[in-house]
Amino acid sequence: MGGRAATGGRNERDTRSYGRDTRDLKSDRFDRTKPRPQRKSRPVREISPEELEKQRASEFGREKGWGGVARKGGMNINSTGQAMESTPSAGYNSDPLSAWVEEVRPERPSTAPKAKPKVKYSLPGDIASEVRRVFIGTSYMREKMVITLTKAAEGYDRKRWEEALRLGRIVSDAVPGVASVRELTGLAAYRAERWNMAKIHLTAAFTISGDPEHLPLIMDCDRANRRFRGVEKTYNTLQESEPTADTIAEGRIVMASALADQQKYTEAIDLLVRAGGTKILKNPAYRHVRLWYALADIFDRSGDQVSARELFARVVLADPEAYDAKDRLAELGATPTMSKNRKRRTPSVSKKKVD
Repeated sequence: MGGRAATGGRNERDTRSYGRDTRDLKSDRFDRTKPRPQRKSRPVREISPEELEKQRASEFGREKGWGGVARKGGMNINSTGQAMESTPSAGYNSDPLSAWVEEVRPERPSTAPKAKPKVKYSLPGDIASEVRRVFIGTSYMREKMVITLTKAAEGYDRKRWEEALRLGRIVSDAVPGVASVRELTGLAAYRAERWNMAKIHLTAAFTISGDPEHLPLIMDCDRANRRFRGVEKTYNTLQESEPTADTIAEGRIVMASALADQQKYTEAIDLLVRAGGTKILKNPAYRHVRLWYALADIFDRSGDQVSARELFARVVLADPEAYDAKDRLAELGATPTMSKNRKRRTPSVSKKKVD
């Protein structure tokens, strides 16, 4: 078909020029026999002060035996502080805020005294011994009952009545024949206003010990429940048990208050008057103040405000903080201006005029 020959095409491609220099590659530039032309020497570059400072820092670190990292860090440190001419040691301070000012620190207050360590609460030895003796059970449970009773007594002293009652009932169920346990439980119930429970435990304590000290509280429990026959019955028991003066006074106050609750004011007033409720004393005891207040309350309830005012004033003069006597006296429209519960001095026989 008239195609061109392979040899003809190859030779044509080989002889084609692509713009290259076809001169001999062995030019004068590559002739090593000829001497090379000398290069011009570069001018010596001046070292800047920063580089000089870095060199000095590097030499200083090398002399000190520092590593490469430490020497580089020393080389890169630049001081940005004040110049030496403006330091305080040079006698010149350009920054007025950096002037030295004496600071007077306030004295430290004396440390507060350390609180005294809490004293561990403990039962009287005779009560703990009695609980251990009466309790029937293991030694572990015996000691647990003593600890429970101790917590109950501590709660009562801290006026936590419900807690003392709860713990006291546990011990009372375990040792019902110990009078002190029944007494504590009954007092806690009375303070918590559990009248029926208080009466049960206090009556049991009286039955075991025979001590009439808490019979007025049993009367008060019956009075709170408006069981006036029970109040009268317990009052008769109190009179027969040879009580102390304070105990019988408390019993009379409760009995008179129960009579007043039944609107038997005359009988209540007669009971307290016979007990010495109208006596004027120079140094009244606590029971006398109690009698005056109870009698004043009954006078006020019966409508005799004059007598009530006089007795409330007597209570306030004896003890200004006694109950609510001061408020009740103010309600009656009077102030305690009478002399302080002193007897009238009668002249002796020798100083009386003889006709």
